[in-house]
This record gives sequence, C-alpha cells and structure tokens, in this order.
Amino acid sequence: MAAGLNTTTAPSDRVLVITRVFDAPRDVVFKAWTDRDHLSQWFGPRGFTMTMCQMDQRPGGTYRFGMRSTEGSDHWLKGVYKEIIEPEKLAFTYAWTDAEGNPTRPETLVVLTFDDEQGKTRFTLHQSVFESVTACDAHRQGWSSSLDRLAEIIAKA
Repeated sequence: MAAGLNTTTAPSDRVLVITRVFDAPRDVVFKAWTDRDHLSQWFGPRGFTMTMCQMDQRPGGTYRFGMRSTEGSDHWLKGVYKEIIEPEKLAFTYAWTDAEGNPTRPETLVVLTFDDEQGKTRFTLHQSVFESVTACDAHRQGWSSSLDRLAEIIAKA
C-alpha cells in the first residue's frame, strides 16, 4: 500500500490573501501597523472607530482592540504577536472576543509582508484558516475597507 498524502493543507476558499501596493515606503506602511496612534486612525472597516488599542509588540506579546460600528455595536479582538521583522513582516493570531476577552470565534493566523517596490510598498495580508467561506468573505470585506482607509491616511501624510 502506498504512503498516504499529507491532507492538512487548508481549503483555498477559507484562506484570505489580499495584496495592495501603497504609494509610500515600506517603513511608513509598517509603522502604520505597529504605532498605536497610526493604527487607531484607520484600523477597522469604514465608519468604525477604535475604542481600545492595547499593544505589547514583541514575539509572545499580546494585543487587544475594541471597535465601535456606526450603529454603536462594539466589536472586540485579541491576539498574540508571533513574529516581528521590521519593516518586512508581522505575524499574529487573530480572535474575535466578547467584552471580557473570551473568544467567540475560532482563532486565525495573520501574516503581513511589506516588500519594497521602487519606493512603494507591496503589501500582502494572508489570513487562515477560517471556519467557513462566509467568515472568510466577511473578513475580505472588512480588511478591504480598512486597507482603503490606510491608503487614504498614507496619501495625506
């Protein structure tokens, strides 16, 4: 009998990959992700405001964010920083929680890469593995809106 194949790969419809080119050097884009004041200006879908931004940026350090929607509902998330290579890479876990910090959805892993492209930044977000295609699609919409906001903030700088 032949040896079995490795079947632990993630289904592609539950893996999110978004690539953008920002008209800014990668150290500027990286800082937008790692500086609390910068992050709080754009993180979250359009219309959301950051109500809490706690960050202990080191491998093994944690973060906790609170966001409020235009309708007034609060959304919480937390995670652990896995890898920080300035200004090239940022990796962290991502979990939606309740107000007390208890997970409400399965945790995913987010890996961000920042590549220099002649003074601009090729940015790639990779998030996996989502519990469903619906969850993946919802995050695609949320991240796309957040990244639009980031591009606007960078353009004003």
